[in-house]
Formats: sequence, C-alpha cells, structure tokens
Amino acid sequence: MRSVFISYQRKEILSLLVFISFAVIAILTQQWQWVCIPFAWLIIPTFFQFVTKTTEQLFWLLLCLLPLSTELNITPRLGLDFPDEIVMILLTGVALLYWWHRPQQFPLAVWKHPVFFLLIMHVCWIGITTIYAIEPLPAIKFLLAKIWYIVPFVILPAIWLNSISRIQKLVACLLWPMGFVVVVTLFRHGVDAFSFESINRHLSPFFRNHVNYASMLVCLLAVLFCVYQLTPQNTRKRKWVITALLAGALALILAYSRGAWLALVVGVLAIVAIRKKQMGVLIVLAITAVLVSTVWLVTDKRYFRFAPDHDKTIFHTDFSQHLSATVELKDVSNAERFYRWVAGARMLAEKPLTGFGPSSFYLHYRPYTVKRFETWVSNNPEHSTVHNYFLLTALEQGIMGLIIFCALYFFMLIRLQKIYHQLHSYFYRSVTLTVTVILVMIGTINFISDMIETDKIGSLFWLCMGMVIVLDSKLREERESLAG
Repeated sequence: MRSVFISYQRKEILSLLVFISFAVIAILTQQWQWVCIPFAWLIIPTFFQFVTKTTEQLFWLLLCLLPLSTELNITPRLGLDFPDEIVMILLTGVALLYWWHRPQQFPLAVWKHPVFFLLIMHVCWIGITTIYAIEPLPAIKFLLAKIWYIVPFVILPAIWLNSISRIQKLVACLLWPMGFVVVVTLFRHGVDAFSFESINRHLSPFFRNHVNYASMLVCLLAVLFCVYQLTPQNTRKRKWVITALLAGALALILAYSRGAWLALVVGVLAIVAIRKKQMGVLIVLAITAVLVSTVWLVTDKRYFRFAPDHDKTIFHTDFSQHLSATVELKDVSNAERFYRWVAGARMLAEKPLTGFGPSSFYLHYRPYTVKRFETWVSNNPEHSTVHNYFLLTALEQGIMGLIIFCALYFFMLIRLQKIYHQLHSYFYRSVTLTVTVILVMIGTINFISDMIETDKIGSLFWLCMGMVIVLDSKLREERESLAG
C-alpha cells in the first residue's frame, strides 16, 4: 500500500514539474501555446485508455457514420471526411499499437489469406510510386489514407464479424443511417417536385452529389434485398423490409444517376453468372471488350470521332432531355469524360512504369488535354479526376499498379464464387452472393467514376474485401465441423 502511495506521489510531483517547466517557457518566449502541452500530456494517456477499452464500439460507430459524414476541407488541397475518417484513424492507430506490442495477436485468418498477400503488394507498390511521385505530399497522404481504410475495413472485420448476430449488427449499422438519409432526401426533394435540376442541393451535407448518393444507395439496396431473402415469410418484419425496398428503389430512380442504374443491371447479371459458375467468363469478356475497344479507338486516332461540339454539349435541366443527350453523345458529363480520358491516356503513355504518383491527376492533366475535346465545364471547379478509376490507377501508379489492383479485384470475385458454391449455410451463401454483387456494382460504377478513395464507396469496397476473409473462415469452420 505504501509503495502505491509513493508511486502516486511521484506522478503528482512529475506532473507539477512538467506544468511549471512549460509555464516558464511560455512566459520567457511569450508564446502561451506552450501551456497546452502539459494538459495534453495528462489528457492523451487517459483518452488512449478510453479508446482501447471501447475499440469495438468505435468500429460499430464508424459503420453508422459512413452514410452521415460530410466532406471537410482543411486547406484548398487537403481535406477529410468528417467525422468517419477521424474514427478510421483512431481505430488504425490503436490496432497498430496493439499489434506492435503483441504481434502474435494479429488475426491469422487475415495473415494466411491469399487476398492479404495481394493487398500487401498493392500497398507496397503505392509506396514505391509515392517515392517517385511528382507531388510527394498528396501521395503520402494517399498512402496513409489507404492504410487507415484497410485496417478498419479489411483486418478488423476478421476479429469482430465472427457470428451471424454480428453480421446482422453490421447490416443494421449501415442500413438505418442510410434509411434516415433517404427519408430526409425524399422529403426535401419533394418540395421541388423531385426535379432533376434540384437533386444535388438536397443531399447536403451527407453527399457531394447525386452520383455518390445513388452509388452508395444501390450497394445498400443489395444488402437490403439480402435481408428480405433471409426474413421469414408472413411476418411483420418482412412487410417492413418490403416497404423499405420500395422506398429505396424509388429513391434510386429519383436520384437520376445513370451509372447507378447501369450498376444495378450488371449486378443482376452477376447473380446469374455466379450461380452458373461463369464469373471467370464474365471477367474475361469484360477485359476483352475494354482491350478491343481501346485498340479500335487508338488505331488511326478513331477517338477523334467522339470529339464533342463545344456549343451543343450542355447540362439539361429536364431528365428526358438529359437521357436523349446521353444517347446522342451530346451530354456535357459524357463529353467531359472523353476530355479527361484522352488526357489520362496521354499521361499514361508518358510515364507507364510508376505513373505520376498518387493524387497527381488534377495537378498535372491540363497540358495533356486535347483542345478538340474541351467543353464549357472543363475548368473543373470541383477538382474531380479522370472519371475512370482503372485509368486513374494506371496513370498515377503505372501499368504495374493497375495490374496489381485488377488482380486483387478479380481474385476477390473468383474467390467469392468458389465460397458460394462450397458453403452449405443458407445465411452465409446469401451474404456471399450479396458481397459479390456489391463488388461487381462498385467495379461498374468506377469504370465511369473514381470513388474507391471516397468514404462512401471506398469503405464498402474494402469492407467487401474484409468479408471475403470472414466468409473463407466460415467455409473452413464448416468443413472442419463436417469432418468432425
């Protein structure tokens, strides 16, 4: 008891000396911010203890915050998603410190999984391209952000999503906040008679625009449909789920996002492909189509045929006119895509090995644009990128970066097909099918957008990777129980 009292006295004396020392420094330098340091010295350990004891609760909080968070610009070139990205950083910091002290506690399901090997290659290559990046600071931030996305969404699910009840909790944490956003948006949008022109302003502060909103919505509709399939018939809960599905479908229609609608169609095709064990064929057909169309466009510079008429590519406030302009290739958003795709292809041709470096497209694409493809929105006030994540990966991380990312993405799809056909549990088979559909839809969306680095879609993408590891573990458990 006496030793404890002496130890307590020493801590008190040390704290007092630290406070007096920094107070003297503050007086001598007349810089009063020095006084904050002793308070931080006292508060941070207490805060760290609180975080370590509530780490799992932070994980569930993070999931709830994903649909509700907003973009916060710290400087013109530096921003973060608030508050979900703060929670990601906290979770990552706590997890890395814990594994630093107890490396044997790192989840073996993750360590032994082949997708983790590809993931390590992906992160290491980003590190290499960061070294050669033209803009080092944005590249370093990109690399760090990649880590604090991967730890909470890929590694931690292997620890906490280990039962049916916890997966159900995961679903609830995603669907309820998104349902709140959908209801608020429908009411606000209804004031303007659900007009196409007004949709974007009714999504603030939760989503930047209707494309981000519809992209997350279509992915979570797949989750909600899975809930519908797993809910017993002729129950009150199933009726509520049906009502939610109808409301979500209506919200998706009124979001006016062609990319999300296309993703839904491709997602349905993915269900047929995985059930017939044709996911590999679907992947080969997709790669072949991209390569053939690329060769055709480049040969004899045929891509110039798609150069827009600067005065006819306009933003339509009526959605029927918007769709008509899309078919005729006179819509401004599609015309702007061609403008940036051409610039991106020329950037890739100049630096095919390591690319320009992560987060470098916006800062360097102007000299590579072709005047003939310019539109009246080419000044790019939103600082958006190339509108094709695969092309963005290639021009910023080089051809090798694209190959590694595609290997990671396609491996997940093939692995999920294998898991689906080998599992016996109806619950986990349904979850596997849903994860596959979400990944396919995210791939479709990112072929005409670039959202893997956003909190709304990027979090779902990495969470799907985490679910691949979880589902593989369930397959192994099922085999062991049957063998026993």
